[in-house]
Amino acid sequence: MTDLQPKQHEPGTRPAANSRILRIIAAFKLFKGLVLFAVGIGAVKLLHKDLAFEVVRWADIFRVDPNNHYFRRLLEKFLTLDDRKLRELSVGTFFYSALLLTEGTGLMLRKRWAEYFTIIATSSFLPLEIYELTRRLSAPRIVVLLLNVAVVVYLVVGIFRNRKMDEPRRKSTVVINSNLQS
Repeated sequence: MTDLQPKQHEPGTRPAANSRILRIIAAFKLFKGLVLFAVGIGAVKLLHKDLAFEVVRWADIFRVDPNNHYFRRLLEKFLTLDDRKLRELSVGTFFYSALLLTEGTGLMLRKRWAEYFTIIATSSFLPLEIYELTRRLSAPRIVVLLLNVAVVVYLVVGIFRNRKMDEPRRKSTVVINSNLQS
């Protein structure tokens, strides 16, 4: 192969030209997956413990003012959690973490199945994000929605673009296979 010929990519993977954005998406998915995994572990560790005591203890460790308005709101939310809710929270975070880690790993390896998987998974959460926006409009929620829409659009466009690029190679494979069978 000469320097003038384009490099071939492995079947089922994305060409290197698009891999930078794909790796950014993958890194973000992996980061979110690891954070949620840590949250799931934290929820499991809080089972059968006095949540108010634990929150106050952590606030003391991180030197948070116990009279802080945000701290008080967090403490109120923690007081509504019981063991059943904590168990449900941990199962949900572990499930979503596994989903994100699978997406991120597949995208980092530039696997085409991961692009389809990410499109389906990310798209499936868009209605929930829109619903949350209708309940309470906020800049972070808008940013998250727009980023997820951008990821889906980018991956869909990339899949169609790669199909067009792969089409001549698929046709030549069919011709070669039919010549071999003759």
